[in-house]
Amino acid sequence: MSDFAATRWTLVAQARGNDTEAKAALSELCDAYYKPVVAFLACEGRTPDAARELAHEFFAIILAGKSLGGAERGRGRFRSYLLGALKHFLADHRAKANAEKRGGGVESVPLDTATGAGLSLPASADDERVFDRQWALTVIARALDVVGGELRDAGKAAHFVVLKPWLMGDGGDQAVAATQLGMGASAVKVAIHRLRQRFREAVKAEIAQTVPDAADVDEELRHLVAVLAS
Repeated sequence: MSDFAATRWTLVAQARGNDTEAKAALSELCDAYYKPVVAFLACEGRTPDAARELAHEFFAIILAGKSLGGAERGRGRFRSYLLGALKHFLADHRAKANAEKRGGGVESVPLDTATGAGLSLPASADDERVFDRQWALTVIARALDVVGGELRDAGKAAHFVVLKPWLMGDGGDQAVAATQLGMGASAVKVAIHRLRQRFREAVKAEIAQTVPDAADVDEELRHLVAVLAS
């Protein structure tokens, strides 16, 4: 965490104007956390295609710089910010649709207002749980990709395939894994322990990209674990 200031969300939150590095960081974050947004948008009975189309519209606004220009580190986690902006986007989207039905216009409020203290938008708790659960699954998937890539680069792709089940819980019979990998029982036990350690590091590194301070990583991790357990 010594280079925490260089993580993606801190780059975005600290940037002003058309900072190229911050724009790239924001684009990476939006690409990484596309699935939670689509999952949230699908909660109101939208088809998968409709949810994806609306998500593209939402991210186009975000990437155009219309919602994060005033973002501050103090505004907290990217997860919370994105959900707040998404709820406001939907409220604005509904207002425009209703105005069109009535034949009139409606003034759009900048998405950045959604994270301010003065605006509270209603949202289903179940919808938010769907968002957070998909967020947690996305963090896990990205961490698995990192660990799997490292083992493949080290010429140990088979180790990842065989030992991966132990990263998500009780993987089964370690003796079988030892036979598959041509390793001793004690060596497999050590390999599983080390892989779990590396996976936890990868999860925390992924979370670090979305929180404003290194001190927030463990709290965010506990929240995501609780979401998955609920």
